[in-house]
Amino acid sequence: MKKKLPRIESVKPVIFGVLKLTFDDGYEGVVDIRPLLAKGEIFAFLRADHGRFMKVKRDEFGHSVYWTDEDGDIVDLGADGLRRDAEKQAALIALAS
Repeated sequence: MKKKLPRIESVKPVIFGVLKLTFDDGYEGVVDIRPLLAKGEIFAFLRADHGRFMKVKRDEFGHSVYWTDEDGDIVDLGADGLRRDAEKQAALIALAS
């Protein structure tokens, strides 16, 4: 049986590096991607201007979220990875509670 890939219905920035996501199956989660953003030159434009992070968009089909840098290039993160990370982080928070 083929597993259905998650699709993002909505994305909202909470604070710099943290996104609230709603998926097509009704799952809502918050994912902290600050450790990811801290690495790599590809995210330098977001680190330099936190306001850019707040302009996150969902792609047309819900397969990813993305930002556009000053050159018009798109940097995106896939729905499946974001869902996995949101679930892992929720489990850690539940465990710590």
